[in-house]
Amino acid sequence: MTRAVQAPATTQPSLPAVGGYLYDSELPLTSLVFVIPLMAIYEVGTRFLTTAAHRGYQEQIIAFNLTQRLCELLGVHAQHVPPLVVTVILLAWHAARKARWQVHAGTLICMAFESAALALPLILLSREVARYVPLAAVHGATRDSIIMSVGAGVYEELVFRLILFTSLSIVFREPLRQHPVTGGLGIVLLSAFAFSGYHYLSPIEHFTWRAFIFRSVAGAYFGALFLLRGFGVTAGCHAAYDLLILAL
Repeated sequence: MTRAVQAPATTQPSLPAVGGYLYDSELPLTSLVFVIPLMAIYEVGTRFLTTAAHRGYQEQIIAFNLTQRLCELLGVHAQHVPPLVVTVILLAWHAARKARWQVHAGTLICMAFESAALALPLILLSREVARYVPLAAVHGATRDSIIMSVGAGVYEELVFRLILFTSLSIVFREPLRQHPVTGGLGIVLLSAFAFSGYHYLSPIEHFTWRAFIFRSVAGAYFGALFLLRGFGVTAGCHAAYDLLILAL
């Protein structure tokens, strides 16, 4: 009588689990949930709380208006389109990455602390180089300045990181066929210079080389942060910097 011996099943090597704070906080969906309160503060503030709102009109930051006009050129005519642009881009990006649709509250809390911590190097740099050079043209009452600072964190990063980075990456990859490292460096630098020059679209800003260089460095800092930590932390860091400047 023969006895069949069953061979042990071959076990497949387990893949390392994807997760952890650094991974979860960088996901586009997490970034969206993180910036929703910032967009809500800006929307409610510009509609009801600013000095301009009390006088019967809405004051918007330049990046918000630029996004609105770009959408109008593309045939989208609606009030307050930029929040929808942020939402659509991040949701589409998240879907393309095929990541899990889950966000943890603890991750969002840690992102807030990380954003504030990452703003400190820029605070120190601004005090050393320019003493007081705000990244956004924030003036007026303190409440107005807080609302505009929050909006700048989201919508300037939308224009100069989400939109401009994507556009430049297409140019560097296809027509120019640049090496990823060279292309990435070029994208960061070009967006940094554009970010610095953007501030002079405001009629109350006067050009100085010291301010231009500092803002270019800040733009490069935000660009590198965007590549390493995603949109949410970058927008939070930008807003935290502007708010800390006001506090100081």
